[in-house]
Amino acid sequence: MNNPDKYGRSLHAPISLGTTSDDRFIPKGFLKAFAEMDELVLTEKLDGQNDCFKKVGVFARSHAAPTIHDWDKPMRERWDLIKNDLGALEIFGENMYAHHSIAYKNLESYYYVFAVREGDRWLSWEEVKFYANMLDFPTVPEIPIKITLKDYYKGKETIDENKVLEGWLTENLGMTWEESVNTPGLLGGYDPITGADASEGFVIRNADGYVKNDGVIQVASNEFNNLFKLVRAGHVTTDEHWTKNWKEATLVDYEKYNWHGYKYLSNGKKI
Repeated sequence: MNNPDKYGRSLHAPISLGTTSDDRFIPKGFLKAFAEMDELVLTEKLDGQNDCFKKVGVFARSHAAPTIHDWDKPMRERWDLIKNDLGALEIFGENMYAHHSIAYKNLESYYYVFAVREGDRWLSWEEVKFYANMLDFPTVPEIPIKITLKDYYKGKETIDENKVLEGWLTENLGMTWEESVNTPGLLGGYDPITGADASEGFVIRNADGYVKNDGVIQVASNEFNNLFKLVRAGHVTTDEHWTKNWKEATLVDYEKYNWHGYKYLSNGKKI
């Protein structure tokens, strides 16, 4: 069974703006393939660190060894509480304990789940929400889809797929996606330097479960073809040095959402 440890590479839509020379775009013809999927999920992309909980430890982007970073300390503490419940499950989510290039005013947790793997299968979105709830984690914010891509795509097969994607996102977001990333998103995002409203972007995924690259889109073995992302412009430059002077995030309700029953002051400091 093919089960590489670390999270695969998520590809950018061609209209994504926050890319580098190392990033890859999803191949041409992707939108038709996604329009043929039974159901899609549209989520807000959070600006955190990809952390994975599994029975042997907490892992950041590399799964060669458990993470030892200071900003992963709350994740290691939480893992110690849930490790015996994980079994074969691997829980992937955004570690929000440290500010990156976006800070958030409305965090309810230091960890937001976006995927769950069991063996070589990535579980359906309904299963992701089930296991996140079972472990008392929120999932990344889900944006209601007002018009399905399947319906929106009908009659537009000859139009440039990137224009169609832009139009579909506008229908569902109520504004262009470029305008949307200059809003606070669903968790009160803002630039911690300028104070300006900001959100990271979006992820569109197949609502059904899948193996990493089992769809019709031809991608590399370490890449997903059942999801893709769009990221705001300027993300790479603003996120480049967050590890050098990182600051702790603040939760909206420490009494409700802290993980060990500690009492907290309003500034988030433990009593």
